Amino acid sequence: MTTGYVPILILAILAGAFAVLSLLASSVVRPRRYVPDKVAPYESGIEPVRLPKSERFPVKFYVVAMLFIIFDVEAIFLYPWAVAFRSLGLFGLVEMIVFIGLVFVAYLYVWQKGGLEWEGPRRIHGRPGEEPYPALPPIVERGPGDRPVREPALPRRG
Repeated sequence: MTTGYVPILILAILAGAFAVLSLLASSVVRPRRYVPDKVAPYESGIEPVRLPKSERFPVKFYVVAMLFIIFDVEAIFLYPWAVAFRSLGLFGLVEMIVFIGLVFVAYLYVWQKGGLEWEGPRRIHGRPGEEPYPALPPIVERGPGDRPVREPALPRRG
């Protein structure tokens, strides 16, 4: 009875030994020089800094995340349905048509509200061939990850 578990025990020992030996080998081979850039936080090319309380984080990031979840859940439901399609018959087909219809309605709603456009609608004012808006100074125009630019201090009088 216990001989059936011997291969499982051997495999577990080999897996544990592989994990421990991999960790030991990486600690022996790794470079030991400290580089500050390697320990700095990094996300999408933007250095993470807190925004001031008065400045709000763009909601577009959360909208994109919710859209991903909606369509990811749809894909997750399509796989088991495709596997059991023949056994479900007409009932399964109608249920999937209703489900895809509801997701399509959500897609149309998001599309109509502009949720699929990363940058807002472009408004062009002025004459053709002319810059529509003058460039703003860096103290005014900055993105969510940009550090604030401080205005130069004015000399004190008196």
